[in-house]
Amino acid sequence: MADLPALVGLLADDALGREREAPGLPLTQAYLDAFAAIERDPNQLLAVAEHDGRLVGMLQLSFIPGLSHRGAWRGQIESVRVAAGQRGAGLGQRMIEWAVEQCRARGCSIVQLTTDKSRADAHRFYARLGFRATHEGFKLRL
Repeated sequence: MADLPALVGLLADDALGREREAPGLPLTQAYLDAFAAIERDPNQLLAVAEHDGRLVGMLQLSFIPGLSHRGAWRGQIESVRVAAGQRGAGLGQRMIEWAVEQCRARGCSIVQLTTDKSRADAHRFYARLGFRATHEGFKLRL
């Protein structure tokens, strides 16, 4: 829980994040509640990368059971962030490769992720790692 402000700061460390996150202290209760729910759920994993004692990367990994694809489990990678000063040094690739291995170890048949349509660099990054844009995603804000 002590790292939560730094995690929210990472989420806000780009153009899209600045618009949708609220990294100011004190953090809103919704962040605290979400963190607690992630901690309690064995199918949720919040992973961080540190460098010189400072958080420089994060991702959330969800393990989702499903009936489709013959009852396949899916690994859903979300909230991938690398601190601005660390981008381009291979950290993101190591984080995604680690997440894929976690999915494999948990018996997942599919690893999926979403990324905003405006993130062209991220699209190229994920394609380079073997991900394919096979589906069109839709979201409904509530």
